[in-house]
Amino acid sequence: MDIQTRKLNLITYLAQLQDESFFDKIEEYILSKLEKEDHTKPFSVEELNKRIDQSLDDSKNDRIIDSNDLLSEIEQW
Repeated sequence: MDIQTRKLNLITYLAQLQDESFFDKIEEYILSKLEKEDHTKPFSVEELNKRIDQSLDDSKNDRIIDSNDLLSEIEQW
């Protein structure tokens, strides 16, 4: 199973979760991980160029999803 599918499965699971104490634990864990990461570091020119190249390659090879299709998919969750 690829990472995108796993993420979507996790989102679906979390959306259906009713146990608030379990949700609190998951949320606390995620937030603690985020606090440890440095999100303020800007991308280097090389990183930006790499992302641009990857995006162009994805587009050229039809590894993209139309925003309307994505919204339709999200509505079905």
